[in-house]
Parts: sequence; C-alpha cells; structure tokens
Amino acid sequence: MRRFAILGLALALFACDDDNPTGPSNSGPIVFTAELRASNEVPPIANAESNAQGTATITFSVPRDASGNVTGDGTWTVQAVVGGFTDTSVIRLAHIHNGPAGQNAGVFVDTRINVTGQPIPVSSGSTTINIEQVQILQSQAQAVLNNPAGHYFNMHTALNGGGALRGQLVRVQ
Repeated sequence: MRRFAILGLALALFACDDDNPTGPSNSGPIVFTAELRASNEVPPIANAESNAQGTATITFSVPRDASGNVTGDGTWTVQAVVGGFTDTSVIRLAHIHNGPAGQNAGVFVDTRINVTGQPIPVSSGSTTINIEQVQILQSQAQAVLNNPAGHYFNMHTALNGGGALRGQLVRVQ
C-alpha cells in the first residue's frame, strides 16, 4: 500500500509540473524586450546616427485572468539602454507601433516623452532611459500580448524625426 501512495504522489507531482521557467507567465507583469537598431528603421538610417543601437525592456502591469487574458487598463514602463548616437543627439519621442518588421505603421501606444515634450539628451552618445507608469488600455495591452512580433518600439531624434532606431517586441515573461 505504501508503494502505491509513493507512486501516486510522484505521479501527482509530475502531472502538476507544468511550470515552464523559460516561458511566459500567466500572472504578474508582462515583459517584452526589443533589440533596437538604426538599421531596423524603414528606410535604414544612413546619417550620423546610423550606428545607434540598444535594448529596451518593456513591462506591462495590467490585471489578468487565470488564462492570462488582460482584464483591464494598466500601466507600462520602459527601460532602454542606447548608444552609438552623436554627442548632440536628443531623443524626442518613443512609442510602440503596431507593425511587423520591415514596415512602418502608426503609433499604437504613446509614452510620457510625447505627452510632456521633455526631450532626453544623449550625452557622450549613450544613455539609459527610464519611462515609468504610462497608461495603457486593456485593448492595447491585449493586442500586443496576442502578437508581440507584430509590434515594434522605436525612438525618434531631432535628426531622425521619423525614427532613429527600432526593434520588434519579443515576450520574455
């Protein structure tokens, strides 16, 4: 009888072990990354900012149900580390667009940079940018969650008003 109890416990533990530590979670924040490159812009940047590159981590804090579906509005934050700019570059805009790689698309989710109009200087050609607690609607968050690769994050500078560097979103959590 004891063997059956141990076997039953082992099977229960094995059957319940559906956690994938490397896969996205259905609870907590939703985290995306984007590898930002000037060469990802359409057309690719070919001026003094053509070496611009970096990484962005984008975190959505939104309520979700047990299946992971977004159930209400929330906020999002961005932390980006960028370099390869000129000493006089200034980031003026940053946002998420709803478009696949190789295509330009309209702004889908804006950031506070756009709202406040406070540009971010890029001293010595590189900087870390933190944009916190920007509102995101339930429909926007769910659309990005459903198709991260169909959305890109980019930043605009004075020199490259149409976009200086961009990268497609990849969900990591």
